[in-house]
Amino acid sequence: MLHPRIIQGGMGAGVSNWRLAKAVALAGQLGVVSGTALGSILARRLQTGDPGGHMRQAMEAFPIPGVAQKVLADYFIPGGKKPDAPFKLAPLPSLNPRPECVALTVLANFAEVHLAKAGHQGLIGINYLEKIQLPTLPSLFGAMLAGVDYVLMGAGIPRAIPGVLDKLAQGEQVQLKMDVVDAGPGEEFHSVFDPAMFCGGTAPKLKRPAFIGIVASATLAMTLARKSTGRVDGLVVEGETAGGHNAPPRGAAQLNEAGEPIYGPRDVPDLAKIRELGLPFWLAGSYGQPGKLDEAMRLGASGIQVGTAFAFCEESGISPDLKHQVIQLSRARQAKVFTDPFASPTGFPFKVLQLSGTQSDAGAGEQRMRLCDLGFLRHAYRTPDGRLGYRCPAEPVEDYVRKGGLLAEAKGRLCVCNGLVATIGMAQPRGGGTHELPLITAGNDVANVADFLAPGRETYSAAEVVSRLLTANPQTSDAHPH
Repeated sequence: MLHPRIIQGGMGAGVSNWRLAKAVALAGQLGVVSGTALGSILARRLQTGDPGGHMRQAMEAFPIPGVAQKVLADYFIPGGKKPDAPFKLAPLPSLNPRPECVALTVLANFAEVHLAKAGHQGLIGINYLEKIQLPTLPSLFGAMLAGVDYVLMGAGIPRAIPGVLDKLAQGEQVQLKMDVVDAGPGEEFHSVFDPAMFCGGTAPKLKRPAFIGIVASATLAMTLARKSTGRVDGLVVEGETAGGHNAPPRGAAQLNEAGEPIYGPRDVPDLAKIRELGLPFWLAGSYGQPGKLDEAMRLGASGIQVGTAFAFCEESGISPDLKHQVIQLSRARQAKVFTDPFASPTGFPFKVLQLSGTQSDAGAGEQRMRLCDLGFLRHAYRTPDGRLGYRCPAEPVEDYVRKGGLLAEAKGRLCVCNGLVATIGMAQPRGGGTHELPLITAGNDVANVADFLAPGRETYSAAEVVSRLLTANPQTSDAHPH
């Protein structure tokens, strides 16, 4: 298989959208859409009137009758809702989701990949978080219906996903074991998806996409390569300077004077052991600069994954005004991220870009009225009477504690779901003229994004990022055989 040298990171909720992935694919590299919260994003795009008609165009291509028409009837508002009117919420993901939740999830993943792939022969991938388990199976099916070329997954050890891809490609029913807090000895909970039932009787045979696991250590790489349920086609080896969720430091948790986790020599991936696995791998985390591709390949990598440089280009989903502010901070060498050990309900450290008017403002998270109405980072737990419940450390503290959560786990948590969706211009109005505040995540390379600006320019394109990353590496601009 010919793998690309550059993988564009799958960022945020709707930051790595179909436009960005398509632009990167047209530039000859792997364009990746983020699979996070796509159902909610599709619902909100339709409620804003679907400018340009792209969502409706993709929905018309959906191959299963009746699904798109129902979603359109539920969410589409011609001309868009009034700015201060709240968005109608999509159903929250759960272990036994309502049929309309499943349909919206499948359709949204199909639409994003379909639009990214339309009109060219380039490669498109989709990125998921292992920590967000509930919508995973219908999400994968929707992406595969649209012919996705790669599936990338991190924030956990997704050993079950390669086997799920094998079965979905054959039209077979799949299941995924859920992480459930307080489950009894030997007690297991599974989400189940049956393609044939969803398709009304017969499931199509689909292309099995390549699977790339995102790991932070040789130990995780070996576990994924040797103990997965199916073929692992490659690895992204991500350092702690990358944006989004980072793996926690190994050993006892320690914070520096600023309150960030302290990483040490034990957290540097052992590339010699990773090379021994014989799988193609890409290096990520501060590789978005000229010369870094050559450096990675000298270390035995097939290429690099780059996120932050693409996050602030013209095609990304971040609101233009936020992009402009960040680029100006980068120009002034003042763009900074804070590795927040508490912000994310997942418990993983989370990179938060420091920008006025966002959730990074001191006290902004505390001033926000806590509620959990998107629910992608909820934890499943077993209630004392054996039922399944859901709780989020960022929901109202009294609710979280009433459901058995620990008070200490709720301290400092931010609503990552609402913050990420607000970052792409779809903030939920909260009454009194207020809206959910954005939460922008970026890697340490955000300090350098202004370097992509041509003289006299205020913005830069995805193609310019690709060109700059390859300029210092003219001999590496073609795909790499494996």
